[in-house]
Amino acid sequence: MKDKKFYYQVGGVALAVILGVLSGWGLTQLRSQKTTSSKSKGAIVAQPSGGEVKIGQTYGQKDGAFKDTAVGVLAKNDEKNSEGTHKLLRDGGPSQTVYLTSSVLDLDQFLGHKIQVWGETFSSRKVAWLMDVGRIKVLQ
Repeated sequence: MKDKKFYYQVGGVALAVILGVLSGWGLTQLRSQKTTSSKSKGAIVAQPSGGEVKIGQTYGQKDGAFKDTAVGVLAKNDEKNSEGTHKLLRDGGPSQTVYLTSSVLDLDQFLGHKIQVWGETFSSRKVAWLMDVGRIKVLQ
């Protein structure tokens, strides 16, 4: 017959495995709740249909979590040593240009329009201001 020490060791290992499985399951449940709530907050307001944008209309995510905003005329970024697919030309000259990318909207649909963008600024070594755009309001 085995001694009590052996049974305590087996019980301790079994308890550790059970607690590990339960804590892992609990963390995945918590993460899935956060993902679901963040997706519902970031619902898409509208997408331009057929490339037709309307002045005064807002497109993209409706969540107000975007802390950065800028206003200017949207142009294609054709600079070779640059970042972003597009650029926002603002008053004050080239030093005020915002370079843009978007994982939410097709920025080509807004070319030539004066727009207000909301998004998140990313660090860049090549340009002064690089932003991932989440929402656009067409001003002109």
